[in-house]
Amino acid sequence: MQKKQLKYFDIWIIMIMIGLVMIGIVAIGSATHINNPNIEPYYVDKQIKGFILGFILMLITAFIDYRFIGRFYPLLYLVLIGLLFAVLKFGKEVNHATRWLEIGSTAIQPSEFGKIIMILVIAKLMDKFQKNINHIVIVVFILFLTIIPVLFIQKQPDLSTSLVILFIVAAQFYVAKISYIYILPTAMATVLGVLGVLWAAYQPGQEILRKILKPHQVTRIMSFIDPDQFAMSGAYQTNQAIRAIGSGQLNGKGLYQGTLNQFQYLLEARTDFIFAVIGEEFGFIGCMAVIILFFLFTTRCLWIAKDAPDLYGRLIVVGVGSMIFIQSFIHIGVTTGFLPNTGIPLPFISYGLSALWSNMIGVGLVLNVGMSRKKMRY
Repeated sequence: MQKKQLKYFDIWIIMIMIGLVMIGIVAIGSATHINNPNIEPYYVDKQIKGFILGFILMLITAFIDYRFIGRFYPLLYLVLIGLLFAVLKFGKEVNHATRWLEIGSTAIQPSEFGKIIMILVIAKLMDKFQKNINHIVIVVFILFLTIIPVLFIQKQPDLSTSLVILFIVAAQFYVAKISYIYILPTAMATVLGVLGVLWAAYQPGQEILRKILKPHQVTRIMSFIDPDQFAMSGAYQTNQAIRAIGSGQLNGKGLYQGTLNQFQYLLEARTDFIFAVIGEEFGFIGCMAVIILFFLFTTRCLWIAKDAPDLYGRLIVVGVGSMIFIQSFIHIGVTTGFLPNTGIPLPFISYGLSALWSNMIGVGLVLNVGMSRKKMRY
């Protein structure tokens, strides 16, 4: 990395990320303070240590030229497929899902790193074939390479991560200037797919849905459509999250003072429903602070992408920005009842080392591309 490029090191995006991580550490501390204060330091300490390692990974990623990393895209793709295959064969099952590989005392989730690998692989392919990006063979080839890991991930099962990857690739296709000949039919197919799911959900016994989805996924859809019927089962988590956020009002109840959180009415509070902890204890102000930070992060990515020196760099930054955006959007949508429960963590905030490291490596890639810019936007 040349010295002159260091002046384009984007300190703003790092400050935004650190702000989100700090909020997360406080929220994790509260979510794990329940009944047994001795548990709290374990998760908080582990998240802090994970952040320190993640910061190192971020810096390493930032200072290895992204074009050099891109040379190894076939190897990265094969490693991803190998890891996803290993998960299905040797993975650790938790809550009826097999998503983790145990390495010593640490369990890693390959699908989290898979999002970053797919960003790099798809960006490289679109850059390589940018002159023929609208050729049907190229489009099908890229989609084929996308679907393979998505199917592996769906087998775990992990529908939310599969959808995140598809969203990332769709965003990259758009930035690569794919023709509306493909965009319009895809948009129509998506709308028809959603309508089809809703139609199938209202059929007696939901037989069609049960043939294509796992039982817990069907329950989540039905709970979203009819939360009153599933108030004490599938819709319980979301209902309690909505109550928690609403009870926080403007300023919140204060740290460790959230009754729904502290009395264990909030399930998966440190991971899939951590936004509800923030809402109950820090109120509307705390929720808006988080939303504004995610907005600033996404906006910063768009500025860096606009000034990227090449299409490959632009697609990497757009991929990372869209990854953080869609995950935060879904998480907040679930906890506020606007989306079905998908079990997706809030980036940088929820407890989980694989997700934290993956997101911080993504920040490293954004910084990497940013230092190759010809100008700086403040």
